Amino acid sequence: MTMSLGQLAREVGASLHGDGDVTITGCAPIRTAGPNEVTFLANRKYARYLPDTRAAGVLVDPRMPCPDHVTRLVCDDPYFAFRNALVALYGYRTHPPPMDAEPDAAGRRLSPRASVHETATIGDGTAVHPHATIEAGVVIGARCVLYPGVFVGPDARLGDDCVLFPNVTVYDRCTLGDRVILHASTVIGQDGFGYATHGGRHEKIPQTGTVEIGSDVELGAGCAIERAAIGRTSIGDGTKFADLISIGHGTTIGEHCLFVSLVGVSGSVDIGRYVVLGGQVGVSGHLRIGDGVQAMGKTAIAQDVPAGKKVGGVPAVDSDIAKRNAMASQDLYGLVKRVRSLERQLAAMREQAASPDSSTGRSDRG
Repeated sequence: MTMSLGQLAREVGASLHGDGDVTITGCAPIRTAGPNEVTFLANRKYARYLPDTRAAGVLVDPRMPCPDHVTRLVCDDPYFAFRNALVALYGYRTHPPPMDAEPDAAGRRLSPRASVHETATIGDGTAVHPHATIEAGVVIGARCVLYPGVFVGPDARLGDDCVLFPNVTVYDRCTLGDRVILHASTVIGQDGFGYATHGGRHEKIPQTGTVEIGSDVELGAGCAIERAAIGRTSIGDGTKFADLISIGHGTTIGEHCLFVSLVGVSGSVDIGRYVVLGGQVGVSGHLRIGDGVQAMGKTAIAQDVPAGKKVGGVPAVDSDIAKRNAMASQDLYGLVKRVRSLERQLAAMREQAASPDSSTGRSDRG
């Protein structure tokens, strides 16, 4: 879609300072944007690119100084405004219909090569692609999309407007809210890692619980959410995961959390709302992480974390301390060498002090 810069400014709620008649065809990073594209500046370290940008307009906050020749779209939150510009110019991903299915009277497109149990209920406008499998008792809401290779187990439930990309698996009795997006190869509701060791053997504990995922949740590719041994594993409304994240059985995750790739959370962890876990964060089992906690990448959380805390390091400590520890450990070998040198000097001084020839106050009477 194309529009004038003035139209785009109105669309994203920005105040335009410059020529609003320029035609805008897209969005681009500040270093590569062309004369028909808009860009944004939310991180001040990129301000050095402002004088040379070729962008038709730059979304900036009111406090950002700009060269006079740069056309500015001034707004309080440039990053969010840029998101809105992307929506206005590109829209969201569209989903192709199954290549072998025409819509029925309810607007559903059900591929004849999909396996759909006769007791399953499928809502109006839903598309089921070839080689998807929908088992007995499944309820799928309206306007969902199930790509090839999707498996939905017995008595599972999906809300409206869900999208399950290729090879997603939803095990039996698991529940998804509305507008849930599961990217390729994500698994919901596999057995939790539960074993009782007895007589030298690891005996499997039946995993009798379920997984419940709220509305507006998006999980990246290759995530794995274990079902609970008893009760449920749950993910709250609005929470977003990147790729390759593992959540242990019986864990509860609150609303609007953000987990970056390779996070691993053990079982029976209680995670609050608006928690942010950086890449490769690991969380031990049976812990409580309060609302608004932020953990730096590679943090190892081995004890409860109070609400609002920022942590980092292995094991987790206050983030400022973690940064100092990291700086101090950048040359451990050099530090060891200096300590050993000082130890040798100190030993020599002690040896010299203990020598009879070095006793103080000695008089030579010849």
